Amino acid sequence: MAQAVTKIGPADHGRRMTLDEFDTAEAQEGYIYELSRGVITVSDVPSPRHLAQVMTLRQQFSDYRRDNPGRVHTIAGSGECKILITGLESERHPDVAVYKEPPPEEEIWSTWIPIIAIEVVSPGSGHRDYVEKREEYLRFGVWEYWIVDADKREVLVLRRTGGEWKEHVIRPPEVYRTRRLPGFAFSCEAVFRAADEAAP
Repeated sequence: MAQAVTKIGPADHGRRMTLDEFDTAEAQEGYIYELSRGVITVSDVPSPRHLAQVMTLRQQFSDYRRDNPGRVHTIAGSGECKILITGLESERHPDVAVYKEPPPEEEIWSTWIPIIAIEVVSPGSGHRDYVEKREEYLRFGVWEYWIVDADKREVLVLRRTGGEWKEHVIRPPEVYRTRRLPGFAFSCEAVFRAADEAAP
């Protein structure tokens, strides 16, 4: 007898669930779902302002990938990848995830580690982005975690150093260069300009 499929929707915000249950659940469209330490978090689809920042971020990485063949395998968005942190019962969907290597053949989302994971802070996401995901992405093995905060006009870059995060704050007009991608120069000013020009 076929097992019934678990369905989740906005009314399930705050519901407890295991990572295995969440991973196989059927979600109502039109919302963003994550599992935060065993608790379902439901968010509205991000605003045009959020989207403009994500698009500008992805474009910078896409330009680098085009100009430097072989250095970046995949640039994924929140609907195209996930990070499964089994020990904490969390499933995360970074706004941008940059992968240097091709995906493994098995257990892809629990073993394919991005060199850079990026979250764009939106209303209500601050605690998840600055606190929960900070710990989870370190635990998962991400090399750099960037927290893009247009309201603060800064990007907090967390770089893995000796099993811990080392912080570096970037503010316009500073350009950030990462050792993970030789020759890549990230402009936070371009991202914040996109946020300013977008609709609320």
